[in-house]
Amino acid sequence: MPQFKLERLPVIIACFVLLIFISACSGDEDETSILTADNYRHYVDVFNSSEDENITQAIPNNKSWEWMKANIPLFECPQQNFEEMYYYRWWTLRKHIKATPVGYAMTEFLVDRSYSDKYNLIACAIGHHVSESRWLYNDQYMDDYLHVWYRGNDGQPMKKLNKFSSWTPYAEYQRFLVNLDTTYLLDMYPDFVKEYSRWEQERRLSSGLFWQEDVKDGMEEQISGGRRVKNARPTINSYMYGNALALAEMAKLKGDEKVASLYTAKADTIKALVDTVLWNPELNFYETLRENGQYADVREAIGYIPWYFGLPGEDKTVAWNQVTDPQGFLAPFGLTTAEIRHPEFRGNGCCKCEWDGAVWPFATSQTLTGLANLLNDYDQVLMTDSIYFDLLETYVESQYYRGRPYIGEYLDEQTGYWLKGDQERSRYYNHSTFNDLVITGLVGLRPRADDIIEVNPLVPADKWDWFALDGVRYHGKKISIIWDKDGTKYGKGAGLTILADGKQIANSTSLQKLTANL
Repeated sequence: MPQFKLERLPVIIACFVLLIFISACSGDEDETSILTADNYRHYVDVFNSSEDENITQAIPNNKSWEWMKANIPLFECPQQNFEEMYYYRWWTLRKHIKATPVGYAMTEFLVDRSYSDKYNLIACAIGHHVSESRWLYNDQYMDDYLHVWYRGNDGQPMKKLNKFSSWTPYAEYQRFLVNLDTTYLLDMYPDFVKEYSRWEQERRLSSGLFWQEDVKDGMEEQISGGRRVKNARPTINSYMYGNALALAEMAKLKGDEKVASLYTAKADTIKALVDTVLWNPELNFYETLRENGQYADVREAIGYIPWYFGLPGEDKTVAWNQVTDPQGFLAPFGLTTAEIRHPEFRGNGCCKCEWDGAVWPFATSQTLTGLANLLNDYDQVLMTDSIYFDLLETYVESQYYRGRPYIGEYLDEQTGYWLKGDQERSRYYNHSTFNDLVITGLVGLRPRADDIIEVNPLVPADKWDWFALDGVRYHGKKISIIWDKDGTKYGKGAGLTILADGKQIANSTSLQKLTANL
């Protein structure tokens, strides 16, 4: 038998520590896991077998389950379509991760687009990409992605970074609330400051509001819009409000209270202008203001974007009446992008990416994020968790095409037919969020900067007897959130339970808001 040599001990210890680290980061189950990953592999096997994989980027289909096990929290519930769609959306997001000479990036279309930047990148949905991907275990994908956009052009921003309106600084701050990576956030801070200044120089009106063409919001052919007009829109103004708030928080982290106060003041100014100038008291809605100073006189889904950033006051809640009104935005297959009662609804024909009424997942995910914020952060009784659940369920049901899970560009509000569903460009369109809605809305994990974890599920009490979100990486902990009505499903006790690294830190016998110290 070979003799043990003492001088090898540091190497042996180092290898042992490395193995523990790899195991902890691999996504495999350990003694703290509630769910078993391989119980959900059958979804991916079906997804893989249901398509001809004609376009492959960084992670091919035959590596998809391995990648998912190593990167995503697990979710289960008694409603199969919710569960299937959760894994489908991770499976499709993975298709868009692309290895470039300057780092990982994320595409919007799998097929090349003539108007894209280098590496087939398009800036329109960066905010959605960051919001959805912040729950991945491997931060390198989003770390690289933003570096590519802001520094991937020989150290400079990509040429088309500002081709579309952006809420990227806000989205990255929201990602920080999950991973608490101060070093990376402050590394990006100077880039975000420069970007904000560019928007101020190029898109700010004398009134202080920001203008944008609908096509450069990624929302072409809106009833209120135009491709060559300088309309003040709820979109870009809400984005700039959110970006200013995020930059203020970054400045505080940097220890620069003076600059933090400057960006807080910018946010306050935008809020006051949006609340007074873009709010039409006759329609009780945030609207586009045309160049001539007149309201567009149409309610559009963009009027809910202010709630995505928590901009409105309590007095504006009345606008949400329209999401449950069949003459407003409520259609059989989702929330429309313009109010159904308007005489120009779906007036531009089909199918050239019209935002004059058809259902766009881009807008649906923004609206549902705003609704979750309303239900969590506002003192109101108009909207309920049942309404949120019903709208999210419709969103789930809309993401099928010919009996199979599908995510594309936009769909008919009455039939659910995907309007570009037979076009190669539309398959796996990476232009919205879904799993972020499940995690932060349905299950209710509300990211925040302090050491308190907050969970407020928007599952109605009479809907599901159990569900679990397992293995969420949050503030350096492995979080599990369980609802087990009678305690027989998971064996961790009855009610709503939060576990951190396998240890119970909060419990309630009912579905309600829970907080605990991490």
